[in-house]
Amino acid sequence: MAALLFADGALAAGSKADAASGAVLYRDRGCARCHGARGEGTLKAPALVNIRKNKMWAPEKIKQQIQNGGQKMPPFGDSLSDAEVAQIVTFLRSKHWPAAVQAAPSN
Repeated sequence: MAALLFADGALAAGSKADAASGAVLYRDRGCARCHGARGEGTLKAPALVNIRKNKMWAPEKIKQQIQNGGQKMPPFGDSLSDAEVAQIVTFLRSKHWPAAVQAAPSN
């Protein structure tokens, strides 16, 4: 039982780390420019802040959208690794967005 609890905790910690990394990528790789710093959406692109609740946007569909683009969104498959795309998807699907997306790094 303890091993099972530890495994669940390790998975949760990994997901939080991936979400935090995804938040930084979201901010630094251009997502925030079109979708808004907090995912609120802009005139250029729709809101993403509640995408995790939208059953039409399963993780695989989000991944494909990021990699291949669509409608007005450019593809990012050549500029992001599979691991980076997965981290962004984890971030977008997380219940509480990490603070990293909201603040630019200080110089």
